[in-house]
Amino acid sequence: MSSLKPYLIRAIYDWIVDNHFTPYLLVNAEAEGTVVPRAYVQDGRIVLNIRPEAVQGLSLGNDHVLFSARFGGKPMQVDVPMRAVLALYAQENGRGMIFDEEEDGDETQPPTPPEPTAPTPPPRRKPTLKVVK
Repeated sequence: MSSLKPYLIRAIYDWIVDNHFTPYLLVNAEAEGTVVPRAYVQDGRIVLNIRPEAVQGLSLGNDHVLFSARFGGKPMQVDVPMRAVLALYAQENGRGMIFDEEEDGDETQPPTPPEPTAPTPPPRRKPTLKVVK
């Protein structure tokens, strides 16, 4: 089963942009495979402005968030694995979604249903005789 996280990110991003807000992406910069400008990382995290006017070639894929942007006047290709995305929210009002840092969407499994049990028969009563006249 594919992860729900990229679908939520795309939906929240669209909602933020449609409402003329600025989408901010909170990223775990220490996650393996993350390519972000290290000069702007604080406490192992970075907040990226991903509004359409600030980035080029934004791709909100199922495995990565990819785009080009300028940092300090220098162009850079940013690559954020989906597992490194910690939150997506509107800068103006803070509305959005925080994602569980421990959760890895690639291994999401549906809950295991409980084992079906055979219905228990009703308790047996002793036979009784009835006098009919």
